[in-house]
This record gives sequence, structure tokens and C-alpha cells, in this order.
Amino acid sequence: MSTFNVPTRAEVNATNQAIFDTLEKQVGFVPNLFATYAYSENALKNYLDFSGAKTSLKAKEKEAVNLAVSEVNNCEYCLSAHTAIGKMNGFTDEQILELRAGKASFDNKLDALAKLSKNITENRGNTDADVLENFFNAGWTKENLIDTISLVGDKTISNYINNTTRVPVDFPVAAPLEAQLA
Repeated sequence: MSTFNVPTRAEVNATNQAIFDTLEKQVGFVPNLFATYAYSENALKNYLDFSGAKTSLKAKEKEAVNLAVSEVNNCEYCLSAHTAIGKMNGFTDEQILELRAGKASFDNKLDALAKLSKNITENRGNTDADVLENFFNAGWTKENLIDTISLVGDKTISNYINNTTRVPVDFPVAAPLEAQLA
């Protein structure tokens, strides 16, 4: 497999350089995965626009989806990034492990969301009827469903880019779920 270096600011086009500058100001650095998107003249902006678009899901809810999807897709980079972001959004280490496993015993509504996200990802969108019914019975709406499916797609794109390029993780590395639950 060829090795993907993380492109520097000097190696990307002017549009991506401006995005790098914005990320530096907002986040304090350009995450390696975002820099990898910048191999394309348009993918980084398109991704950031899509992932930053308005949604019916709150920040913690989005992290529940991100963690469940990234676990199914076995993406070390995204698991590490979203573990850090999950903590910033108030989840405990134990809650993050549950969300990665596609459940949330600490919150019925998040449990239904995590189960749905895991099921959609595992079944490539062929969601089990009982999982979908549980989602709606927990108080979620059809709008929430469509926004969740969109987020599953959003996260899957990043998972696939990282799983293909294997760029270095620049967040504290999340251990494999099995090792943490053992």
C-alpha cells in the first residue's frame, strides 16, 4: 500500500490554504484527516459545508452517531477524534464506550439513536424494522431519522478516507473497544 503523507499548507490550493488558516484559528491546528481531504481541490470545503450544515440533532446526539458509526467502520482516527469531542460535549469515558458499542443505557433516547446508527451502518441502510420502531417510540421524528442517515453518510465518508489513507492520528488514540471492555 502506498503511503499518504499529510499535505502541508504549501502543498494545497489557495482555497484549501484559506480553510487551513481558518481551522488553525478555530481549532488550533489542522487535523490530519481534514488536511488529507485537501488533496482534492473541492472535497475539504464540500465536507466541512456538509458536516457543518444545520441539523435537528444536537451536538451530543451527533457525537453518539459519530461514535457508533466509526466503531462499526473500524476507523481509529475518527474514534479517537470523536472520543475527544464526546468528552468535550460532556460524555464520560464509560458513556463513550457504550456509544461506540451502539447503545446508551444511561439515556433511553440516545440508546435508540445509537442503536439505529449502528444498525444503519452495519446493514448498509437496510435498517431493521424493530430498530426503526424503537427509534420512533423513543421520541425521535422523521426529520431526526433523515438527519441521522445524513450524518451516518457524512461520518462514513471520513471513515473510508482514513481507512484507505491511514494518515496518522493526531488526537489521543482510542483503544480498541474489546480491549477497553475486557
